[in-house]
Amino acid sequence: MVTTPQAPPSQAVHPVYVIGGGPGGLAVAATLRARGVRAVVLEKSDAVGASWRGHYDRLRLHTTRRLSALPGLKIPRSYGRWVARADVVRYLEAYAEEHELEIVTGVEVFRVERDGTDWVLHATGGRRLVGSAVVVATGYNHTPRLPAWPGRGTYEGELTHAREYRNPVPYEGKDVLVVGVGNTGAEIAADLAEGGAARVRLAVRTAPHIVRRTTLGWPAQRSGILVRRLPVALVDLLGRALVRFASPDLTAHGLPRPDTGLATRTRAGAVPVQDVGLVAAVRSGKVEVVAAVEALDGREVVLADGSRITPDAVIAATGYDRALEPLVGHLDVLDAAGRPVARGARCPRTAPGLYFTGFTNPISGMLRELARDAEKIARRIAKGRRR
Repeated sequence: MVTTPQAPPSQAVHPVYVIGGGPGGLAVAATLRARGVRAVVLEKSDAVGASWRGHYDRLRLHTTRRLSALPGLKIPRSYGRWVARADVVRYLEAYAEEHELEIVTGVEVFRVERDGTDWVLHATGGRRLVGSAVVVATGYNHTPRLPAWPGRGTYEGELTHAREYRNPVPYEGKDVLVVGVGNTGAEIAADLAEGGAARVRLAVRTAPHIVRRTTLGWPAQRSGILVRRLPVALVDLLGRALVRFASPDLTAHGLPRPDTGLATRTRAGAVPVQDVGLVAAVRSGKVEVVAAVEALDGREVVLADGSRITPDAVIAATGYDRALEPLVGHLDVLDAAGRPVARGARCPRTAPGLYFTGFTNPISGMLRELARDAEKIARRIAKGRRR
């Protein structure tokens, strides 16, 4: 699919290429177009919002509708305060149409290289595209990650990544082990418990911070915005006081309170788990908390406490890799963990004109920060054009 603006804005010889047609890429393209800079979005799937199309049915935004809109278009009030996955997709489609974005689907970019002051993108079908700047918006959740558990290659049971999970229907009457207690694992476990699975166990290595989505009408996201710029030690201290008021104690059910502070954990990449059913499921016994997975052996799963279980299915909610190395790893723009060394409106020192957006998981809300990044990136690029 290719959509083209009816009246293209004034442009330089080469456009800005935006890699990825998710919320971050669309927001950057729209803000660039508003400043008279031609932006072409390259999306490897056949439609915008591919990641959102593939998420599980139950998913809703953990951030409020008002604080999740992209620049230039509000999310319809009819979608409710907590927007459903399908409505996020509808919104992204409407966003691309509203801003008349130039989007080329079915094109995957494999490698980005510097060529003088321009950038060359090597893409599907032998394409060689030349851009004045490149914005990488391929997403925080790009490539599903499965731990290298001993015995994984010969495991005889059913093992899937959470990316493949849609709803509990295929698991009715089954014994299911969910591995990982981030927001995805917690919500899938609750979904299974409510949807007819015979038994649901949740393997936990590190106890998470669990927060209510709202407390007395105040959304957790707004608290995240307020404390984001405060010193880590102060936020950890405030978090310890808040947790006793606003977070449940599930120690008796095998899920103790975390022993590290909320901000410390967030800096390490683990955002708090918003409770959308897990607490009730654990308290009622519908979800059983078990030790972390250490290995797979035949049809058995070996846990960290030495016990062995034989679930009918294992769903690994074990996160994603950014997978940026093939694309830009040769440019010295990634750190040891494969994350961009500069994000938002800042370019890596060795790569002026190369921007990254959407590669953090902030407690203030991913969509909110993508919108803010888009404005900053567009301002920076437009300013450079005027020079």
